[in-house]
Amino acid sequence: MNDNKQEGKLIVFSAPSGSGKTTIVKHLLSLKDLNLEFSISATSREKRDTEVDGKDYYFLSAKEFKTKIKNEAFLEWEEVYRDNFYGTLKTEVERIWAKGKHVIFDIDVSGGLRIKRKFPEQTLAVFVKPPSIDALKIRLKKRKTESKDKINMRVAKASAELATAPQFDTIVLNDNLEKALDEAHKKVSDFINS
Repeated sequence: MNDNKQEGKLIVFSAPSGSGKTTIVKHLLSLKDLNLEFSISATSREKRDTEVDGKDYYFLSAKEFKTKIKNEAFLEWEEVYRDNFYGTLKTEVERIWAKGKHVIFDIDVSGGLRIKRKFPEQTLAVFVKPPSIDALKIRLKKRKTESKDKINMRVAKASAELATAPQFDTIVLNDNLEKALDEAHKKVSDFINS
């Protein structure tokens, strides 16, 4: 990335599915004092009917994604399963920094830690922790968006993800949403202004 340009900060929010990280990220984006803009990820998965290219994700074919990997166009990327890729384009971060804003990510645990390793000084990596695995399971069931098998798969993955929490700069426990929102705001604000 370009060293002679003014670069902003990188704010990473990672968590197991159902922890409330997306709710927290949306709240922080609404707070003008933080000067944040959301990093839109790229993916090679099929676009859902409700999704908009360039707003929800940058939708690429698996072939396009692999070409961009070869050309080192990604800050971080992952092949979730065969030919199903997710990643953060360097151009996305540069686009946001060029506007004089800080970048906020709603990203999986491994992607979040990769960004932290690449930009240790510029990144605040926040892990959003659910009150318990049982609470997580209840939240996922309440969504009514996934099958029982998919929920069980997410819960099993959550245990492994929870084990990575100590690798993050800070942990926000989301057992009370208002409290979690306030704590996230304070931590992000302190980091941006440091």
